[in-house]
Amino acid sequence: MRYLIGILSAIALVLILIFCPLATKCEEVQYLRIHIRANSNQSYDQAVKYKVKDAVVDALIPLVSEIESFDEAKTKISQNYSLIEQTANKVLKANGFSYLAKAKIDNEYFPTRVYDEIVLEEGNYDALILELGEGKGNNWWCIIFPAFCFTETKNSDNIVYISHIWEIIKSVI
Repeated sequence: MRYLIGILSAIALVLILIFCPLATKCEEVQYLRIHIRANSNQSYDQAVKYKVKDAVVDALIPLVSEIESFDEAKTKISQNYSLIEQTANKVLKANGFSYLAKAKIDNEYFPTRVYDEIVLEEGNYDALILELGEGKGNNWWCIIFPAFCFTETKNSDNIVYISHIWEIIKSVI
């Protein structure tokens, strides 16, 4: 079931990317990305990055479940830096790490990235950057808006059917 939800979200996002250029009312799709940057590329820093990712995604699902616009997504995330940092720091502390997490939204250059069938071309994007410690290690990334990574979590009690992707598709077509 969760696999199907992920596939349907990917298909919806692909449809937006396909039909948007064909629509006369089409506005450029704005993305709010999320990047969780590990302290380093040491295996223990990379391992805790994924634990932080799971906890942060679980914490963000209720916040982003009703978001309908890029600006609303940026505002909601900006208003919750403290929650995001506290969630990450709790995981770091529980796993014996003394460094802390720092959250911010920034507009940064990113190379082309592929996530399943979604390709984000190189360029400048707004992103929630969550740096763990020095933030010099490889990162985990996904898309907060349009909702792509927040349709499910590993916690099966916390599956949320979010995103107004269908409404976006209908408004564009």
